[in-house]
Amino acid sequence: MAKTINFLMILLVFSRLQAQEKVLFLVAGQSNAVGVGDSAQSAKCMLETAFEYRFSNDTLLHLQDPVGANELKFGAATTGSIGPAFAKTYAELSTKQVVIVSAARSGASCHQKAELDNYGTWDDTGRLQLFENAVLKTQNAIEKTGVKLSGIIWLQGERDANAMNAQQLTAQEYEAALTKVIQRFRDKFGEKVGFYIVQTGYYTGHPQSGFEQVRLAQKNVTQRLKNTHVVYENTHLFKEKNWLYDVIHYNQTALNDIGEAAAKYILTHPIK
Repeated sequence: MAKTINFLMILLVFSRLQAQEKVLFLVAGQSNAVGVGDSAQSAKCMLETAFEYRFSNDTLLHLQDPVGANELKFGAATTGSIGPAFAKTYAELSTKQVVIVSAARSGASCHQKAELDNYGTWDDTGRLQLFENAVLKTQNAIEKTGVKLSGIIWLQGERDANAMNAQQLTAQEYEAALTKVIQRFRDKFGEKVGFYIVQTGYYTGHPQSGFEQVRLAQKNVTQRLKNTHVVYENTHLFKEKNWLYDVIHYNQTALNDIGEAAAKYILTHPIK
């Protein structure tokens, strides 16, 4: 009798988890979106609360670092990312299951003028264009889960800031390119898809001017476009906090803080 009760309880818990509402988020951008942290220090998500979508075998996996995969020109975290901290916080506060689609590439630019070698760009022209692959991966995740895309978490701007410092790109061109990529995503997934920006930090030992221009452009875009937000702005303080992995990449303490803060912000700023 006790074994039967235990089995029924397991079935009940499983059925409740299966019935839980899912939310789907795309994490996109360049290397800090990929993640250069430490999986040993990243957040740990409870089973059946957070998932990662993998395109190569069309599966949902338990979300844990290293998040991402070397597929469709995108990369995997080496070895920690914002994904687990974001999903863990979001799931705990909302009681919803979180599905992460990782589509980021180290060194990728927003504007094609800033594209470097074969690092790629999110623009609609350039040598290695990333946008359509991100759309493909996200569309497959939507088909797999049966839920719409809730939002895009964007960590990108370092490549364009370096191009500004080299006088290859203007702040106006970058802002226009960022506006364009947001609209292109919304053309594919709907006007009410949230776009959530983690402001770009600094490159230690390099001029801050280009990075400040990127940060300002990111803020400007959120003031013009509906459902577009800066969800984290303190990346420029990471050197003082000792939260850098190297001269430009965020360590796992920083990535965890970004993930947790972004989840809390998104939950308290619903789409209008």
